[in-house]
Amino acid sequence: MRVPVVIYADQGLIESMDDKAIAQATNVATLPGIVRGSYVMPDGHWGYGFPIGGVAAFDADHGGIVSAGGVGFDISCGVRTMLTGLKVAEILPKQKQLADSLLRQIPAGVGGTGTITLDAIDMDAMLAGGAQWAVERGWGEEADLERIEEEGRMAGARPECVSDRAKERQREEMGTLGSGNHYLEVQAVAEIFDPVVAEIFGIAKDNVVVTIHCGSRGLGHQIGSEFLKEMVVTAAENGIVLPDRELACAPINSEVGQRYLGAMRAATNCALANREILGHYARRVFAHFFPHSELRVLFDVSHNTCKVETHLVEGKQRKLFVHRKGATRAFGPGHESLPAALRPVGQPVLIGGSMGTGSYILVGDARSEAQAFSSACHGAGRALSRHAALKQWSGRKIVDDLAARGILIRSPSTRGVAEEAPGAYKDVGAVVAAAERAGLARRVARLRPLICVKG
Repeated sequence: MRVPVVIYADQGLIESMDDKAIAQATNVATLPGIVRGSYVMPDGHWGYGFPIGGVAAFDADHGGIVSAGGVGFDISCGVRTMLTGLKVAEILPKQKQLADSLLRQIPAGVGGTGTITLDAIDMDAMLAGGAQWAVERGWGEEADLERIEEEGRMAGARPECVSDRAKERQREEMGTLGSGNHYLEVQAVAEIFDPVVAEIFGIAKDNVVVTIHCGSRGLGHQIGSEFLKEMVVTAAENGIVLPDRELACAPINSEVGQRYLGAMRAATNCALANREILGHYARRVFAHFFPHSELRVLFDVSHNTCKVETHLVEGKQRKLFVHRKGATRAFGPGHESLPAALRPVGQPVLIGGSMGTGSYILVGDARSEAQAFSSACHGAGRALSRHAALKQWSGRKIVDDLAARGILIRSPSTRGVAEEAPGAYKDVGAVVAAAERAGLARRVARLRPLICVKG
């Protein structure tokens, strides 16, 4: 190990982590050019190569590497929260009709396709332009961009580094949720923890928000698969001994490393564009039922990324390539990349729970810079695999049980609902509390679900 492994969790969360996750974090600590530590967030669990909830930064000037396994297959999977300007009492009389309409209008499920088909020129423009491209074509609003990470477009994207196969997989998938743990959720603000920050964020108790969780769909998965195979060879050629083939990597300054970064940034733009389009669809549905609704973007932030950021290390500012896999950027107050309205308090950190347990809005803590390169947890974290969940729960029963509690689930797949059963996840409240104690982020509000549309 070149650096220590640091796990931010209480005893109960650590005991619930499978041994593989801790072994994976240990393996990450052996990689060349790693700086300060191999970090695991409170929602950490076993993943591919890196643990989910893993954070690690690498210095290109000291032999640092980039790893496709350290970013993940669903590149730039992330969360957007939008403020509707509505109260719960306004939603409830139309809750069922709204849920049904969202399911009809938001394509979801395995292999789901939408109404948008991109030709080769549009595909490359999307991969280079991200959410900015979507807004230019009428899917979204200009005001959205300042509330999106990277202002809606990640620089350095190289569409030419994305394979034809990856592009073909995405050709009809723009504006779709996909499957797995992706969702669009209508939520009520159930509890406020920090009234000052909440007011700046524009949220109050009984407000209704819309949260969208999705990523780069088939394109990102294809990029990850292709570069992992190539990086196994690259690592050996560069004398990098891999403790696990899933940690396949390439030196940042190598030709393969640079190609991967270009393709990964293009996939990030794909995810940013995808969430912008889905936000546009959500606005359209809400406008039908509630003409006075707003759906302003609070924030949109990615989970699975590798970002070039400047961080303070041993008293010196260093440019680092920060891998966050199932972890969220969580800049604290004063960070120059934040919109002016948010800069005094910090970045909104959006934490997804499960269908029946609710979610949280946090704010970046100034201490997080020193703790884990301004990173925080991204959700509840799985406690059981999808296979194990299928053995234990019935999708139909989950839908019925949640409906009895006032939570409407809409999905084309009851199997998908069973795989994402609330009991298959850790206690999101415990995860958030651990993040707060560690100085990663602070609680602002708790959200409870009203409607969940998922694949």
